[in-house]
Amino acid sequence: MKMIVAIIRPEKLEAVQKALHEREVYLMTVSDVRGCGRQRGHTEVYRGAEFHVRLLPKLKLEIAINEPFVEATLEAIVHASRSGDTGQIGDGKIFVLPMDDCVRIRTGERGELAIGP
Repeated sequence: MKMIVAIIRPEKLEAVQKALHEREVYLMTVSDVRGCGRQRGHTEVYRGAEFHVRLLPKLKLEIAINEPFVEATLEAIVHASRSGDTGQIGDGKIFVLPMDDCVRIRTGERGELAIGP
């Protein structure tokens, strides 16, 4: 079992969800987050004053997945969240973490059974 954590642009959420559904991956948690990386923010003007926005709005997807679905999930997220053919700075990151256990609260099922349908 793995926990996939993806940080993507907010406008890419629908495309990512569609790509995941095509690969039979339906379960995820989505959070509004803010962060910075190589993009380093941008400058805005508000009421005549210029200021630098360092933390940009992003979405954080958390997907608990069984091992057979990991590569398909990564591929779906990469292709759906990439800007254009070559991508741009700020498109995001994906982290793949080991997951020791999972418990479905309703039934008490554990491990891969708790993640599956």
